[in-house]
Amino acid sequence: VGGGFLSEKWLGKEEPLLNDELTWSQMKYKRFVDQIGGWNKLQNLLQVLDQVAKKQEVGIANVASRYMMDQPAVGGVIIGARLGKSAHIEDNQKLFKLQIEDQDKEKIKEVLNTFDPIPGDCGDEYRKPPFLTASGDLSHHVESFPAPYPTVKGNDGRTKALSGTIWEDIAGFSRAVRKGNRISVSGTTATHGSFAMGGLDPAAQTHFIIDKLEGAIQALGGKLEDVIRTRIFIRNISDWEAVARAHGERFAEIQPTNTMVKADLIGDEYLVEIEAEAVVE
Repeated sequence: VGGGFLSEKWLGKEEPLLNDELTWSQMKYKRFVDQIGGWNKLQNLLQVLDQVAKKQEVGIANVASRYMMDQPAVGGVIIGARLGKSAHIEDNQKLFKLQIEDQDKEKIKEVLNTFDPIPGDCGDEYRKPPFLTASGDLSHHVESFPAPYPTVKGNDGRTKALSGTIWEDIAGFSRAVRKGNRISVSGTTATHGSFAMGGLDPAAQTHFIIDKLEGAIQALGGKLEDVIRTRIFIRNISDWEAVARAHGERFAEIQPTNTMVKADLIGDEYLVEIEAEAVVE
């Protein structure tokens, strides 16, 4: 419930200052409020939630939680509680009987559609800017992040990123190499240690691969936005659209040059292999 912002407590109230007078949770979710477009947009949502809450004789937080529970693929919601201060146990039990009418769901959806999107995916507030955390960065969590892959500098000006798989030694290659401002990433499959990730889902494998590509590029001082070219190899031609759409989700704003071809991949469990090139300005 957004650090308590989705409750009667903040309905019609003046916008709080983002400072130490707020709790850590409030500081974090105030940044979310700013990201969606500001305090007025939150108030618009609270007004609609309040109308539904009064009709149902429950609280705004109940309506917000029930609405999320009713979304496709959502199995449950986690409600923060401070034992002895704001546990809300009896109040939250109302969720099991509460049913929001379809027309009220549409009203809530209409307001949510006016919000500016939160960048990234769940958890990206701790991984990528803009850091939507209490302090606005990661200083209250860690001092720094280690590189995703260890790197080794050579005498010829190149730096290698190594993922530690046995194949790098056997076949004599690096996960990625940087020389000057160019980074080249080897053909990458959905492998983590000795495990193939993503099952038989080509889109899931593609997303995992792009995570590995991004990690290799980050280890060498770049970022995914620096990618200028990708090459995709797929085992089954029927998987092309699922793979293309997954690639599109991750590279929609980057739009590197791209080639996709059908190929006989090594390893029956692998449906996709991708390599990438990046230029770090």
